Amino acid sequence: MKAETLLPLGKLDPGLAVPEAPLNLDQVPADATLVDDLGYHGLLMEETKDDPFPVLALAACHSRRVHLGTSVAIAFARSPYVTAMSAWTLQKISHGRFELGLGTQVRGHVQRRFGMEWHPPGPWMRDYINAVRAIWQSWQAEQKLEFESRYFKLNLSVPLFTPAPIECPQIPILIAAVNPYMCGVAAEVADGVRLHPVCSARYIRDVVHPAIAAKRPNRQSFEVCLKPLIATAADEATLASRVEVARQRLAFYVSTPAYRAPFEQVGLGDLAAEMSRLSKAQRWSEMAALVDDEVLHEWVVVARYEELAASLRERYGDLIDRVEVSIPVVSEEDRDVLAGIVAAL
Repeated sequence: MKAETLLPLGKLDPGLAVPEAPLNLDQVPADATLVDDLGYHGLLMEETKDDPFPVLALAACHSRRVHLGTSVAIAFARSPYVTAMSAWTLQKISHGRFELGLGTQVRGHVQRRFGMEWHPPGPWMRDYINAVRAIWQSWQAEQKLEFESRYFKLNLSVPLFTPAPIECPQIPILIAAVNPYMCGVAAEVADGVRLHPVCSARYIRDVVHPAIAAKRPNRQSFEVCLKPLIATAADEATLASRVEVARQRLAFYVSTPAYRAPFEQVGLGDLAAEMSRLSKAQRWSEMAALVDDEVLHEWVVVARYEELAASLRERYGDLIDRVEVSIPVVSEEDRDVLAGIVAAL
């Protein structure tokens, strides 16, 4: 199991009651150097309040060996050509350490936040990935771009706007997925899948793996990655408070219609419907109160620092290839503890 982390390193999830703080760009170089030294496999940047591509370019300039990836960039907010160029540039800056993680977002965000047209996301993502790869192939082979599919027709190649071949043209692509159809799309056209925290160990075993196997019976060279919900701390008192933060976050996920399948799988469809009703009324504290300990422990890994690596291995060791994990690093002791967790994973 390979360990990955999100920028900024060790940031605690504020749950729902406190807004997430803006990313401190001045801290990115130090975080990238730290992650490189700690032995992490990957350093990831998600697309929320900042564009992940320039942030990762900054991290690439302050690291030597750690992989750098988007987790995830929103595909349908960009044309395939724009995404292909951003990834190509980052692959050059990082000297072959970049991987492209892409997600779909939901219809409301694509239409009303990004101002883009909406199409069925599974077929659209399949076309999108194939278009990105065709663009890269045309640049690397120095051939005219010719790609036509249901959603894209790309055939204009102008020397002034065509990037040159690069030393490491094989850029891995991973797709964010929850539902089995998108997991199958990832198995068809991508190099891996990035699973949302709503994917419990049971859901990964019973739904995700069969969906992947149906499209790619031999899973060699295809990686299953997960950002699990984790509540961890050095002592019991702090751990108890972080469990409540995780409970808030899980309540929000249960309320989101796009994430309903994993909860319906274990008979929580009625709870999800009630959570959705409460979220529309922004009754966040009532939502968290509905997540009992049995539900919480199905989705949240609760462990003190010294137990965290073993708990993650026990729950996910035979199900996933990469896990996102970090703790706040505010002292040399924290750094040593995190290095031990990463080494154990």
